Amino acid sequence: MTEVTIAIFHGLFLAIGLLLPLGAQNIFIFNQGAIQPSFTRTLPCIITASVCDSILIIAGVLGISILVLKLVWLKLIIFITGFLFLMYMGYITWYQPVHGVTNNHRIFSAKKQILFAASASLLNPHAIIDTIAVIGTSSVEYIGNAKIAYTITCVLVSWIWFCGLASAGHSLHKIDKNGLWIKRINKIAAIIIWIVAAYLAIQVVETIL
Repeated sequence: MTEVTIAIFHGLFLAIGLLLPLGAQNIFIFNQGAIQPSFTRTLPCIITASVCDSILIIAGVLGISILVLKLVWLKLIIFITGFLFLMYMGYITWYQPVHGVTNNHRIFSAKKQILFAASASLLNPHAIIDTIAVIGTSSVEYIGNAKIAYTITCVLVSWIWFCGLASAGHSLHKIDKNGLWIKRINKIAAIIIWIVAAYLAIQVVETIL
């Protein structure tokens, strides 16, 4: 097996392993797939999240972000901003209207999808640590074409994953005509987001102390 092939498989399994756990980013995209009237209406959040992840992955591979994470004051700003954002996002998710029980004008617009998807990606310390610290650190064992193959694989997995999440949400949208399951998922998602926010609050206190 060539080094390039090894790098591809490494990037594939590592990216999948990091993307699988439920997080604010995954929950938001699945949620939008479930509540938007068509799959194409979810493209703003899919593309935004994918582009943001791609930027973080490339920054991690290039080693730029490792230097950023060493700045304590910057980490503190990211944690505090992430905490505030996740608290708000949890609130929005808890009260998010679903199809069949509300009017379409309350569903997220493309602009709001882009804003939330970007925030869930760039203000989420977990997403930053995963894409920057883990993927970036793991890339140091490769050089040349192997590193390029590793990076492209991680980026492609991210794009495919977010498309799949939105598609899964849209499939639920078709099955759950009265919105009952989507409402339940929203409640569970909001609780998970608030738990992550609580974890960030602990990180803020530990960083300050």
